[in-house]
Amino acid sequence: MKLITEVVEECNVETVLNEATGEKSYFIEGIFMQGDIKNRNGRIYPSAVLEKEMNRYQKDFISTKRALGELGHPDGPSINLDRVSHMITSLKREGTNFVGRAKLMDTPMGNIAKGLIGEGVKLGVSSRGMGSLKLNKEGINEVQDDFYLATAADIVADPSAPDAFVNGIMEGVEWVWQDELLVAKKQAAAVLEQVVQNIESASSSKQLDAKKFEIFENFLNKISKI
Repeated sequence: MKLITEVVEECNVETVLNEATGEKSYFIEGIFMQGDIKNRNGRIYPSAVLEKEMNRYQKDFISTKRALGELGHPDGPSINLDRVSHMITSLKREGTNFVGRAKLMDTPMGNIAKGLIGEGVKLGVSSRGMGSLKLNKEGINEVQDDFYLATAADIVADPSAPDAFVNGIMEGVEWVWQDELLVAKKQAAAVLEQVVQNIESASSSKQLDAKKFEIFENFLNKISKI
């Protein structure tokens, strides 16, 4: 599986004023994903694949208020809580477009996004997911049925930039499921290789038991940070 990111040109910004407190709430709304059309990254998402993932994402994340997005282009599929800027509150299908709405949060990154909007900066959104690609009959890379939506929208600036800006730096890395976590294939292999080396370095049964405990603890820490 590969990390796949797609940028939508621009989204609408809505501000809601709480007359009682005088505080403003910021919302972004627009097309978060598009199906059945070749995008500028040379990929096509079947609408049926996107709808399946939309339904899962709604159930597992939006309905439980865990549908978070980040400011900028993360380098992996996991959500980095220290970079969260908004919470996605709705995602629905309109034809071949998948329209979403998100509320900017009172987090450090959320406040940066609010400041950018206040200064007139136009922001776009970028979906982030995992999946495999296969050339279809027209020679276009088609996202397959194993597509997994990590977040419907990260917030990005200058979405009209060249493709190099759109493609995350980790897009070329193979990712695998390991103990219900998505980890980079090479990183997972490196962690496991280190485990084997540490076990082989034990010279006695007592030392081996101590090594096993140390290795297990370090292994969990490394996996959680990948």
